[in-house]
Amino acid sequence: MALYTIADLHLACGVAKPMDVFGGRWEGYMDKIAQHWRECVGEDDTVVIGGDFSWGLNLAQAKADFAFLERLPGRKLLLKGNHDLWWETVTKMNRFLEENGFTRVAFLHNNAHACGDIALCGTRGWPYDEDPAGHDAKIFRRELLRLEASLKLGQAMGLRETACFLHYPPLYMNFRCGEILELLHRYGVRRCIYGHLHSESRRWAVEGEREGIEFRLVSGDHVDFRPVLLAP
Repeated sequence: MALYTIADLHLACGVAKPMDVFGGRWEGYMDKIAQHWRECVGEDDTVVIGGDFSWGLNLAQAKADFAFLERLPGRKLLLKGNHDLWWETVTKMNRFLEENGFTRVAFLHNNAHACGDIALCGTRGWPYDEDPAGHDAKIFRRELLRLEASLKLGQAMGLRETACFLHYPPLYMNFRCGEILELLHRYGVRRCIYGHLHSESRRWAVEGEREGIEFRLVSGDHVDFRPVLLAP
């Protein structure tokens, strides 16, 4: 029952927006995802997908991407990313899963999940190029509430570790999202896994231990579209 993670799959099975046009690491990326996933993930394993899962603009357009994911081994937990425009209320998304027989997919949103002795918590987070005191202050506060709700639920499980998954990095170059980091410290998070960064922006990603927390970037092109093992 291993734990894996990967972010930013940017699947485009149902829309004409594949990332192959960018070439390089993205060439044939959906084939890479399927191949690498099957090479390492087993049926009893869990994979947390850290946002930007599908280019679909709604659930109907994303359906083929969910079917792609359903065919892959393991339990999948989806986090919201900035490009997940198909995202609806959890009630609507759960109904969509049930109606289409997608039984191996769930959402990490205002909740927490367990994998062995690790509590899995998280939310989208906050973009490093936005000012939380600006016009989006209400959205930022909502993200903080969602993160704290998830961390509280995770802590209540009484497991060995609470791991946090975000889409946006809480540390990047000279950006430090103090409010998010304060929550991570308050709830004893020792590992924070994030995505969002691609191409040249990966050069300034914060990885390794900072402030007593281990940070790790797992965007698809950064990890060659291979799920990253977090716990055996």
